[in-house]
Amino acid sequence: MALLEAEIGILLRQKGLTLGVVESATGGLISHRITNIAGSSDYYKGSVTAYSNEIKVGVVGVKAETIKKYGAVSADTAAEMAIGGRKLLNVDICVADTGIAGPSGATPDKPVGLFFLGLSHQGGTYSRKHIFSGNREQNKQSAADAALNWVREYLLSLK
Repeated sequence: MALLEAEIGILLRQKGLTLGVVESATGGLISHRITNIAGSSDYYKGSVTAYSNEIKVGVVGVKAETIKKYGAVSADTAAEMAIGGRKLLNVDICVADTGIAGPSGATPDKPVGLFFLGLSHQGGTYSRKHIFSGNREQNKQSAADAALNWVREYLLSLK
C-alpha cells in the first residue's frame, strides 16, 4: 500500500501543495501511513486526532449545532472537520474522517462500518459516505484506504 502514499507525495510535490489530516475513527492511521514515506515533511504539515466531539468543536472548529443536528458521524461533520483542519493546519488540502469502526456504537440509522470522509481545498469542500463490512481494524484500514485514494484521485483531477 505504500505505493499509494508515495504517489500522493509525488503529486503534492509536483503541484506544490501541502496536506493535513483530521482523523476521528481512524485514530491517526492516515497520518501514520503518510509519514511512512521518507521526505513527507516536504508536503505533510500535520494532523489532529479529533476523537471526541469536544475536540471536533473546540479545536477543529466543527459547529456544535452540526453535531447536534446531524451527529458526529455525518457528511456535514466530515466536511466541517476538513474545512477546520485546513484552516488550523494552514494546508492547501485537508482530508478528514469520522465513522463507526465497531464493534459497538451503531444506531438503527448508522450501522457499524459507516464512515464519512471530508476533503477541503480552495476549489471546494466535499464529503463521501462509505459503509465497510469488516471488523474494527479492517474498517479503520478501509477508511484510511478510501481517504488516501480520494486524495490521490483529487490531486490527479487538478490541472
